[in-house]
This record gives sequence, structure tokens and C-alpha cells, in this order.
Amino acid sequence: MIAPRRKYLSTSLVLAVLALSLGAIAPSSAGVASKKASSQSLTESVARGASRSDSGGQGEGRELAEALQFAKTGKYAEASTRLFQLSLSPRFVEKRMQIRYLLGLMLYQMKMYQLSAFQFISVIREGNNKYISQSLEKLSLAANELGDETLLNYAISRVKAESFPAVHRDMLFYRIGEFQLRNEQYKEAIRSFEMVPDQSPLLDKTLYLKGLAYAQSSDAASAAKVFNDLIERKKEAPVTDMARVAAIMGKARALYQSKNWDEAIQTYREVPRDSELWHDTLFESSWAMLRSGRFRSAISNFQSLHSPYYEESYLPESLLLRSIVYLYICQYDEMDKVLLLFSKIYRPVFKSVSDYLEKVQNPVQYFNDVVKVIQASERPGFDPSQLHSNVPYLLVRKVVKEGDFQRSYSYIKKLIAERRIIRAMPGAWKASAIGKYSLQTLDRRIERARAKAGREIRNHMIVVKAELVDLFEQEGFIRYEMINGKKELLKKRLAGKDLPKGQIGEDNSRDYYIQNGFEYWPFRGEYWLNELGNYHYVGTQSCE
Repeated sequence: MIAPRRKYLSTSLVLAVLALSLGAIAPSSAGVASKKASSQSLTESVARGASRSDSGGQGEGRELAEALQFAKTGKYAEASTRLFQLSLSPRFVEKRMQIRYLLGLMLYQMKMYQLSAFQFISVIREGNNKYISQSLEKLSLAANELGDETLLNYAISRVKAESFPAVHRDMLFYRIGEFQLRNEQYKEAIRSFEMVPDQSPLLDKTLYLKGLAYAQSSDAASAAKVFNDLIERKKEAPVTDMARVAAIMGKARALYQSKNWDEAIQTYREVPRDSELWHDTLFESSWAMLRSGRFRSAISNFQSLHSPYYEESYLPESLLLRSIVYLYICQYDEMDKVLLLFSKIYRPVFKSVSDYLEKVQNPVQYFNDVVKVIQASERPGFDPSQLHSNVPYLLVRKVVKEGDFQRSYSYIKKLIAERRIIRAMPGAWKASAIGKYSLQTLDRRIERARAKAGREIRNHMIVVKAELVDLFEQEGFIRYEMINGKKELLKKRLAGKDLPKGQIGEDNSRDYYIQNGFEYWPFRGEYWLNELGNYHYVGTQSCE
């Protein structure tokens, strides 16, 4: 029998933290103070570089001093051109790490974060030089701007928190906790999140992930408390504030995990309908309703969940769950209709996925095909039925919600934005050695990132294929129960037994609802957007 996914609590995590996890995180808890600190750090670095360059030969010292003077006066393009040339010159071998560190600073100031990161990495990997600690600090900030997991993991695995500038330490602890959470080090992640100060702009994100860490470590009570703290913190925010909505969802999932069905259902209902997470709450709360025996409420949810407004959502479990509810109340005809709908929608999806996996092997094509669908869906007047794609739209909608793909896609978009900066540079800079190096390096990096994202998409397609095989098997078991139920029902009718026609789940009739302020409008196959979430199933059950 179908049951909640093993990772039920973290289902749709990326969607739930859409506004919490995408994009670069502000590296400072002090806003303007952060910019001043960065500017001061740059000035100090350049000043140190200038003082150390005086010890070289007169010609070498003059060349380096000229590059540093460009840096101190804010002429980063000119400085980067000179420093790049000096970094390749055999005459500056002894000062190469200093030059590369300063070159990284120039590129960082020009918002070329990926290119600056490569310079800092080269200094760190060289080892045994005076610029390792500063390079680790700057690499952490560049990686944070890019949101690149590989660079972040590389940096935070080597940096020492006590030596990290206080103005950026909240970002460091947040990122360390995030890394530990992904690696299922829940207790360590909680300790890291607790190091983020209350005045940090990262606190909302920190509290959400801290609650998730508690939940994943099976401490649902602590998870609910942390999520509730975040809800209280955001009580003055708009009802659709993403941090607030994500916290409500987290709390509801924690209550579900505690088997507190009624409170979980009530908490799910606090999610506003105009939130993009509301559709998820309908499905998740339906599980709680089923577990608590509230079959009528569950069917009412499904009426909204399976409306035409959501027909492009990938949610095969919801149809099987609806059929199980009908099985419990012996509504076999309705059950048969739902199972037929499940087959009609998801068997073609299974065939398309299977054919695509067999036909396409190039990971970049996986990425390109999915991005084409994403871009088409963002155009005004988009009609999924007119989409000509090898990848089903239902599947694309599922893949784009996956955390690894979202991080990769966001990273790729930032690399493309960095490439635009390079292409917008003056002609002299683009024609110089550093300009050619920068464009070639970013092109290669973008291609590798696309291939990585493509492999992630392929892996998700393989998982979807395996899940559908499992769901088709469960569909078979459910059909067997349906046929068996019909057989038993027929036996009783042939034996002349009258079956009761009681109400489903509770004794309230239509008159009860009308007397309590409800208007009764029979459902005749028409859906209205403002009615979603307001359906009340008042049918009868057919079980003895």
C-alpha cells in the first residue's frame, strides 16, 4: 500500500526555501559596514603589497608599484592587466603568490568572482606563502557570491573560524552549517547555526535550516519549536513572506512527524492560498487527514488538488492516495476513474522518460533541453499543450524544484552574467592576455557546469523512472483490492443484504452545512479559481 516517501519531511525542500536558498548570500551582518570593511581590506592589501615590492630590483619594483598604484586609485581594469602580465613573467617568480593574490582582489572588485576564485585557489594550493589566510577569506566570499558548492566546501574545509574577519563570520557559520546539513551531520549543523548571531541578516535562513536539522535528526518537538520561533519573528511580515510560509510548512511537517495529525492539519491551513507552496500543502495535509480517518476532508482536498489549474504538476502519489480513500469508503466506481486517470497521465510520462534516457547520453543536451522548456514556460501566453519537447513538461516542473539542479542552474546563470561583464569591458582589456584568458576560462567553466547540471537531470530522470515502476506496481495492488471489494459487494447484494448509506467520515448532512452558513452548490464539472480549497465532499459511503 502506498505510504509517504521516506524523505517526506524534506519533500519540496528547495521549493519551501526558494527565497531562502537561491542566489548569493550577503556576506556581512553589517550592510554598509561590510562594504567599508571590504574597501579597507583592499586598501590594506594593496598597501602591504606596495611596501613589500620595494625590496625587489629597481625595475621590478617600479613595474609592480605602477600596477599597485592603479589598484589604489580604483583603476582595477588597468591594474588587472598589469598584474596578470607580471604573474606570468619569470622575473617575478618570488613574488608570484603576492601578485596572484592582488590580481584576485582586482577581479573580485570587478565582480568577476569565478576568475578571482581561481587566483585565490592557486595561492592556497601553492602553500608555504604569506597570502594563504587572506586568500581563504576572499575565496570564501567569492564562493558565497557564486553559490558554488565545490568552492564553498573547498574553502570552509580549510579556513579557521577564529581567524576569519568578524564582519563576515555569520556567513561562514551559516555556510558551514549548510554543508554539515547536506552531509547529514545534524548535531554539528545545529551547533554551527547557533553561532549565527541574532542580528545577522542570515537569521531567517539559519532558523529554517536549524529546524530542518532537528527534524532530520528525529527531534520533531525541537524542530516545531524552532519553526514556531521563525513564525513569531516574521509575524509582522506579509502573509506571503517566503520565510514565514516556509516556517509554517516546516512546523506542519514536524507535527506530522510527531503523529499530531489534527495540529498538523490546522497548521497546513495557515499557508495562504496565493503562496506558491499552497498546492503542496493540499497534498501533504491529505496524508494527515487520511491517517486521522478524515476521509471526507481528504476527498475535498483532492477536488482542488486535481483541478485543471494543477494538471501540469507532477504528483502521481496524490492520485493513488485518492484511490485509497475511495477504497476505504467502498466507492469503487470513483476509485476506478482515478486509477484510469493515473494510467492516462503517467504511463506516457514513463515511456517518454525511458525513451529519452535510452536515446540521449550527452549530459549537456539534458541541460539544454530542460532549459528550453524553462525559457518557453516563462514567455507570456505559454501553453504546455503547444510545447514541442522531448522532455515532458510535467517532468521538467519536477526537476526544476530539485535542490541540486536549482543550485547548479543559479551558478550557471551567475557565470553567464560574469561573462557578460567581460564582453562589456573596453576593447583593449578584452584584447589583452587577461581578457582572452578570462573569456576562454569562463567558457570552459560554463560548459562543465552545464554538463554537471545535465548529469543531475539525468539522475533525477532515472529516479523518476524507478519511482513510477514502483507506483505502477502499487497501482496493481490497489486494483486488486478494488476488484476484490467489488466482488464482496456483489456477493452481499446477491445474498439480499441491504447496505447502509451513511455519510463519509462524519454524520453531518447537507442540511447541517446550509444551517451553518454554507451555500450548497452541486459540483457539475466546472472549476473556479476562487473556489479551490473550499470544496466539501458530502457523498455517501457504501461499506457495510
